Amino acid sequence: MAARRTAATAGSGEDTRSVPLDELMPWSVRPLRTGRSWVSGPDPAALRARWERLAAAEGAEQERLFRPSRSRTPHTPVAALPGRSTGTGRFAREPGACPDPVRIAHGPFDEQWLLPDHRLIDAARPELWRVGDERQLFAVEHGYVPQAAGPALSVTHLLPDGHSPAGRPGRIRPLYRRPGATDPNLAPGLLDVMRTRLGPEEAGPESVLAWILAAALPSPSGCRVPLPADAEVWAAGVSLGRELMRLRLRGARGGERPRLPGGRRPYVRAALPARPIGIVYDAEAEALVIGDGRISPVPAGAWEFTVSGVRVLELWFDRRATAAVGAVPEGAEADGLEVVGARGWTPEWTSELLELITVLALLDGLRPRQEALRARLEQAPLISRDELRAAGVLPVPASVRRPASVLGHQEEGPEGQFALL
Repeated sequence: MAARRTAATAGSGEDTRSVPLDELMPWSVRPLRTGRSWVSGPDPAALRARWERLAAAEGAEQERLFRPSRSRTPHTPVAALPGRSTGTGRFAREPGACPDPVRIAHGPFDEQWLLPDHRLIDAARPELWRVGDERQLFAVEHGYVPQAAGPALSVTHLLPDGHSPAGRPGRIRPLYRRPGATDPNLAPGLLDVMRTRLGPEEAGPESVLAWILAAALPSPSGCRVPLPADAEVWAAGVSLGRELMRLRLRGARGGERPRLPGGRRPYVRAALPARPIGIVYDAEAEALVIGDGRISPVPAGAWEFTVSGVRVLELWFDRRATAAVGAVPEGAEADGLEVVGARGWTPEWTSELLELITVLALLDGLRPRQEALRARLEQAPLISRDELRAAGVLPVPASVRRPASVLGHQEEGPEGQFALL
């Protein structure tokens, strides 16, 4: 009973044996705010078509399609996104060519596309674009929902928009403060304490991130992380976290793409309809039924996998079913840009759905290891906040909560001006 009380207390944010993630990875960035839903979506071809229609429109029609906000109108000059060569002048005067859509992490387990033009996005968070490279990883907290099952945070190599399927969106925390995997976004001195307690080779930035992914607990005030003082517990958690990370990265960073064992791999048994309207799970047959389409086998653990209390597969499907028919968000114009480019269900989505089922099934299979780790942590000695204070790790300096200066060259500012950061 005592163990259950401790675990429940940890989940509610009252556990004094854990450390807030905000103190371990102090630099965080708020989620992106696009200001208009048509700049992102699951189909890059639709985004290109929307750009072309907007660029061809003029005057009041262009303004209506654009959907102006206080931050952005067709007449707003802005700085270019870091690493992007899109225009910085007013869109209404010189839209330019459509930029290539970029792959983003749209909340947990959903990879979508974004038009990377700063003139179209209310708050693109340029500081994230500056540090995003082939070695960067981002930890993204999920929205907190009391008593809801599911992971507390995600790790992705893609630029994350920070969207949460439920609850208040969490913060985005890059693992490194500068490009090239330099200047880890960890409390100064934390690695030294971990290496002293666990061994000189046991704690590096990616090992710490792996541990956080495996052990983090949700709370109303943000994720909390117990830090073990036992090398065996640490090694078990890091090993589990690296496997969780491998599955979430889906073959990026030189890893293997997730695969279920032969005989358990999902296949399309009947072709999916061009414009599906619903999805049903047949538990007895372990099958997803989408209109006349059918995919099996689909383990129950994959279908029931939730984040912040929301079923991942249902949410993923609903977004694409809506895009396939050109439906618009509530309150948007029926002839707005959201309806442009709808071309039915795409073969790419079917491939992505099969991979998502695989990832969720494999993650569900790791739950016993996560539960065993949490049970060990109930009895294991932990590195306390008092020890971190005594070592000078806490409180963290205010300077490490701000973006680092990362550029030795100029970025293009509004109307072609330049700024040195």
